[in-house]
Amino acid sequence: MKMIQQAMMGIALTLMLTVSAMAQEQALASSDSSTQHADPLGSWNDGPTKSSILQFVQEVTKEGGPKFVPPEQRIATFDNDGTLWCEQPVVQFEFAVYRIKAMAGDHPEWKEQEPYKSVLAGDPQHLVDDLINGGHEFLKVMETSHAGMSVEEFDRHVRDFFATAKHPKLNVAYTQLAYTPMVELLAYLRANGFKTYICSGGGIDFMRAISEETYGIVPENVIGTNGRNVFKQVDGKWQLFKTADHLFFNDKATKPTGIDLHIGRKPIFAGGNVRSGGDIGMLTYCHSNTLPSFQLLVNHDDDEREYAYAEKDNASLKTAKAQGWHVLNMKSDWKTIFSND
Repeated sequence: MKMIQQAMMGIALTLMLTVSAMAQEQALASSDSSTQHADPLGSWNDGPTKSSILQFVQEVTKEGGPKFVPPEQRIATFDNDGTLWCEQPVVQFEFAVYRIKAMAGDHPEWKEQEPYKSVLAGDPQHLVDDLINGGHEFLKVMETSHAGMSVEEFDRHVRDFFATAKHPKLNVAYTQLAYTPMVELLAYLRANGFKTYICSGGGIDFMRAISEETYGIVPENVIGTNGRNVFKQVDGKWQLFKTADHLFFNDKATKPTGIDLHIGRKPIFAGGNVRSGGDIGMLTYCHSNTLPSFQLLVNHDDDEREYAYAEKDNASLKTAKAQGWHVLNMKSDWKTIFSND
């Protein structure tokens, strides 16, 4: 009898362990399932824009499906200013002002010499007027603050700027002004085999300094405005030095040129924004792809949480309508805009 009881207890213990193991497996399976089905675009409001993005990614990644695109051709390019982060004010110009002020001690003549005089006095109107008339003095400020140093030194200056500089209105670090919904979109695309790139009118070395930590985009995937860097020996050390020679301005119709030069493939996903018409070329280039493609245009219509602005001729929105792009309205499409909302 005693042996039977021991046997029964052994069977009962085995059953208990089996049930416990099954319960743990079910819990893990449930956890994995919930993780897999967690909303990858949680900062986006449900609606046509979000649904269209999810549907497009599902279609081009479904192997054997009619719209399947191989991973090597899943190229996604995004503008930076106004598309991935706030462009009011333009962050790179704020950096240029920061550098001019830091350099002014070695140039006392700047106090009476334009365009530096206006920069040091905190008067932007001189450069605003100059931009309307060709932007020659604006370019002089950018050249003085960006060129004539090694790439490594420039990178240090950029990182020092971002370590201390804050947005004048929102009083947070500029890197905190990356749009949370767009950071989610970039991560979602990469999780589905896309290679994500920045293609912006901003300076290539300026963006490379912060692109990986801010967006998860590695420096080699940044395309931007650049001059010819020169490799030379200074004080016994070989380095690349920045110059403003042979300046390639990566904006408007030259963005497709930059994409072709750096990537060699047309994007199947491209994102830009309304402001100057600067992204029409890139989104049109994406739209011309013979593969399935998706164009996303950010429309700044939320003056409460960010800024509201438009183009005088509405060129970007008109082209979006003509070519069937997807227009993202910040006010209605995004639950949150910044990580600190």
